[in-house]
Amino acid sequence: QVRLVESGGGLVQAGGSLRLSCAASGRTFSSNTMGWFRQAPGKEREFVAAHGWRAGSVYYADYADSVKGRFTISRDNAKNTVYLQMNSLKPEDTAVYCCAAATDRRAVVSGTWDSWGQGTQVTVSS
Repeated sequence: QVRLVESGGGLVQAGGSLRLSCAASGRTFSSNTMGWFRQAPGKEREFVAAHGWRAGSVYYADYADSVKGRFTISRDNAKNTVYLQMNSLKPEDTAVYCCAAATDRRAVVSGTWDSWGQGTQVTVSS
């Protein structure tokens, strides 16, 4: 398993930006599928974004429709860190954001995420 530690959450006004970081342990980080999920009070956990790779060492990024064009996921393999840049934040983005790691390249479809972080709170005020 990979140990994941998130940081960067906080309180921001609507329209503002935050960048979340997720530091991962383990030597297989570069080959893992990395994802961000969020859970708002009283709601189910939902997928936000993922960054993985396909055959041929081509990385891809995938996003929930609700964040497309506003959020960007990226990774720094040298730092074993995945980021989530969140722009144009809305009050409905308020949630605990968690990162996840998977050895399954198709984790976004299969749901087979192996490791989860504790999460970081993001609060967007109107």
